[in-house]
Amino acid sequence: MSISDVRTDAVGATHTRAASNARIVSLVPSITELLCDLGLENQIVGRTGFCIHPREIIKQIPKVGGTKDVNVEKLRKLAPTHVIVNIDENRRELVDEIKDFVEHIIVTHPLGPADNLGLFEMMGFLFCRVSEAAALAREFRSALNRLQSAHERPVVRVLYLIWRDPWMSISQDTYISRMLKLVNWESFPQSPATRYPSIDLEDYIGVIDKVLLSSEPYAFREKHVDEVSSLFDGQTPVELVDGEMLSWYGSRAIAGIDYLSELSTDASAMA
Repeated sequence: MSISDVRTDAVGATHTRAASNARIVSLVPSITELLCDLGLENQIVGRTGFCIHPREIIKQIPKVGGTKDVNVEKLRKLAPTHVIVNIDENRRELVDEIKDFVEHIIVTHPLGPADNLGLFEMMGFLFCRVSEAAALAREFRSALNRLQSAHERPVVRVLYLIWRDPWMSISQDTYISRMLKLVNWESFPQSPATRYPSIDLEDYIGVIDKVLLSSEPYAFREKHVDEVSSLFDGQTPVELVDGEMLSWYGSRAIAGIDYLSELSTDASAMA
């Protein structure tokens, strides 16, 4: 077997091309959407409750729990040949628990927008959707070219909040932060001890230029805009943003890049 006949996942495991009757369980919402966009919906036999796109297709696929609390017995009964997981979204203990009855566990870990190209290629190769994956790669490159050919953007210091009580943000070593960096938005805190740190908002008064409240995993709403704005004495703009567009890799990242471009353009116009 040559190197061209295998692909290596995020933990160094190698995988060969799947059979045409592969039974796939995806425990990663954004990758579930990607698999559907590759035309693999009839081979997806299981998903999490957070796998919600594309809505009309996904509702026909059985759920096996959440990303962190998968029902292993439900998963076992689906008899998957392949289970797709992600280092950030799924528990390592789950992988240890299912490896005795799942032959192929594919571990993913995109760390930045450019990693989508490798993700497309790997999924396309493994599940015999090479031309479809190449088409997504072209769309992704086109979106990235549109973004990069736009006007020069100033550096903006942003606090991207993903949770409340406690307040939690992102480190610069995350996919989201690297997405924001595409438009010169620099995420804070700069060097936290963890990738998703708990923070005190008061520490960032006078430090950042903008606060972004993500729609997921915490469902921030307009009332939270008012709450955070009051904590910053109304001196710092606070804005709701679509967390799916900024944090989901896979095929949604194509629309996500266009969304980010519009977001940054609107912000520049308001400055």
